[in-house]
Amino acid sequence: MSLKKQLEALRDETLQKIEQSEALQELNQIRVETLGKKGPITEVLRGMKHLSAEERPVVGSFANEIRDHLTESIEEKKRELEELALNEALRKETIDVTLPGKQIHEGTSHILTQVMEEIEEVFLNMGYKIVEGSEVEQDYYNFERMNIPPNHPARDMQDTFYISNQLLLRTHTSPVQARTMETHDFSKGPLRMISPGKVFRRDSDDATHSHQFHQIEGLVVDEDITMADLKGTLEVVLKQLFGEERDIRLRPSYFPFTEPSVEVDISCFKCGGEGCNVCKGSGWIEVLGAGMVHPNVLEMSGIDPSKYSGFAFGLGPDRMAMLRYGVNDIRAFYQNDRRFLEQFKIKELN
Repeated sequence: MSLKKQLEALRDETLQKIEQSEALQELNQIRVETLGKKGPITEVLRGMKHLSAEERPVVGSFANEIRDHLTESIEEKKRELEELALNEALRKETIDVTLPGKQIHEGTSHILTQVMEEIEEVFLNMGYKIVEGSEVEQDYYNFERMNIPPNHPARDMQDTFYISNQLLLRTHTSPVQARTMETHDFSKGPLRMISPGKVFRRDSDDATHSHQFHQIEGLVVDEDITMADLKGTLEVVLKQLFGEERDIRLRPSYFPFTEPSVEVDISCFKCGGEGCNVCKGSGWIEVLGAGMVHPNVLEMSGIDPSKYSGFAFGLGPDRMAMLRYGVNDIRAFYQNDRRFLEQFKIKELN
């Protein structure tokens, strides 16, 4: 029998097997046995060495045609068997089309993210820039550049998470200000910035303290900056956050990196200053700390304190959220309880 006749017989036999196959596994076995490297088509082609030079291309072309034909037939049968298997699976599966569909829960930004974005928007509208920094910071920038000497209580291991002697998890976002002051070109204008982000302290977790919380610290440095500029800025910001009817007051305080330093209070937004449980009967609520930038801080950043002055402030978005939305336990923000978080889908309540 000639090679061409052998190929024709092999084609007809294989097509019959393909047509009779009833399972994908059986069809795959036919493919391997017929079209594989050790299959009969390969064996037939090995006999081409006995053909003449004129016959070889003719037989080779015919062998390729048969290979392609069988491949297409196997693929077609495969699609047929897959469709039959799918229909059989659907026939066995019972679907009640009258059942309601599954509800898709719409997500929202975390309440702390919403509060931080709202505060950032207020400062962006006032011409400030947002500068972020690393949460792992050098001791030098976290403490020394903030006028906190090595023996200051804030360096106590009970207050700070140290990674090594010179590396720590930042306890405030002030290092971002120190690094920005180093590089700011005052010939191009004043420095107005806020630095939002996470900070870390070794506080015992309770209703009002957490080892991780958020800060937004602000800094303005330029010629002739005064305490009046600080008060005016904070008054605008706090009125936008808590309502235009709010009053503010400044109380003397102490921070190593500002002099003079103040605590800033707003009139209670629940009782209007008459006294209630929110303000503990005082009519005032403490919201942030601030002050004029200490000359030592300016000098360490290469800024001449005889020419430039500035003010700085720091507020806590966590505390702001607690006050605005009546949350009495800071831990609720970090427990990922969807029942709690889903209450805050509106960015602004004012």
